[in-house]
Amino acid sequence: MTTTAPRPAAGAPVSSVTAVVGLLVLFEIVSGFLQVGIAPMLPGIGDELGVSDSALTWVVSVQLLGAAICVPAFGRLGDLHGHRRMLRIAIASVAVGSVLVAVAPSFPVLLLGRVLQGPLAAFLPLEIALVRDRLPQDLARRAIARLVGALTLGGLIGGLGMGVADKALGDVRLALAVPAVLAVACVPVSFVAVPETARRAAGRVDWPGVTVLALAMVALLGGVSGAARQGWLAAGTLGPLALGLALLAGWAVLELRTAEPLVDLRAMAGRHVAPYYLTSFAFGVLFFGSQSPNATFFAADAAERGYGFGLSALAIALATLPAQLAAVAASALAPRVAGRIGYRATLVGSFALAAAGFLAFCVLHGLLWGMVLALLVAGAGMGAALSAMPTVIVEATDPGRTGVAAALYNNVKTLGGAVAGGVFGALLGGTPGIGGYIAVWLIAGLSAVLAAGAVLLAGRR
Repeated sequence: MTTTAPRPAAGAPVSSVTAVVGLLVLFEIVSGFLQVGIAPMLPGIGDELGVSDSALTWVVSVQLLGAAICVPAFGRLGDLHGHRRMLRIAIASVAVGSVLVAVAPSFPVLLLGRVLQGPLAAFLPLEIALVRDRLPQDLARRAIARLVGALTLGGLIGGLGMGVADKALGDVRLALAVPAVLAVACVPVSFVAVPETARRAAGRVDWPGVTVLALAMVALLGGVSGAARQGWLAAGTLGPLALGLALLAGWAVLELRTAEPLVDLRAMAGRHVAPYYLTSFAFGVLFFGSQSPNATFFAADAAERGYGFGLSALAIALATLPAQLAAVAASALAPRVAGRIGYRATLVGSFALAAAGFLAFCVLHGLLWGMVLALLVAGAGMGAALSAMPTVIVEATDPGRTGVAAALYNNVKTLGGAVAGGVFGALLGGTPGIGGYIAVWLIAGLSAVLAAGAVLLAGRR
């Protein structure tokens, strides 16, 4: 339910929010820097802290798990109490986590820092809700596209910048201090000029729903991580998985019986929106789940393992640079393409490109130029999808629940990435063979096909 406060008049509110979109763009650039910049550093982190390739997948997965737990709560609290307020809290948490990652004396402490970076995923939905509240539809669409483009640009800068920092500084910890400084700098900036949302939803936060959802996510990820150590049929794997599924079922019943649920499952059940959440999960599998495996594959020494290219952090960043550029360009062009052919067709085409790229890895993994080319194709597809998905989700949602809807999209996407990280870690094992990487790429490619199919199933509103 939404309060009846009217949308602000078109004059000052529109101009003030339009002017401050540039400030929000800065936050998204830093967000992309932190999310993607960690990938080329993974081999160095493994050497510094003495952890295996399969364990390194948790550097990405725990951040995604933290996002899956906290982002819906941030979105709902933003709807109720102001999106600017929750954005500031999210930025502060990310800053603390980034500092902890840079100074971590052990792998568990580094993982704790990554958990505190979970609210990175809340930046975009909170900003989307803010601009949608203050701007007319056309301006809001352009602002959302600009924010998503900034996120992909930040990823480009982060991947390359962290590689350069690692090479120039010659120390993993000093290189990790770079994103920490950027995150800390965003804290005072968040108190400058950003306007608060004018319209607030009425009601309260469904804390029981938040708690049960969090427990379900922890149990599911615990089961998936157990598979890497004990196998899929071990009690330590099946027990947590069964508990997680039971908690998810109980959470669904709880949400259906709650007057003001965290997630309005009945609204999500409509054919015009439900398939897009399946698309979001599949998108998370290929978008987040492939980051760590691709980095460790590029870094692997072919003389020792029979595959890989023995690349340094800087070389990995340069190898992925064309894909990052393609993602930025595709993200910027997606709204124009969607204006001509529609968002559904744009999403289907973007996932087709991503599928083609990942499936090409299975054939071209012995050729560095082939991997770079395939990654470019996949990057273009993921960049276009990253731009189009938030617009589709928020425009299918009641305005009073924009924050939680955008947060749920990110939550489902990051959950897909977290599950993929655990599954991919199990497939890669301690010292993975090439078959493990081929399985990872096949799953990512098939996830892109599933995402495209779910878009085709979605009905028009």
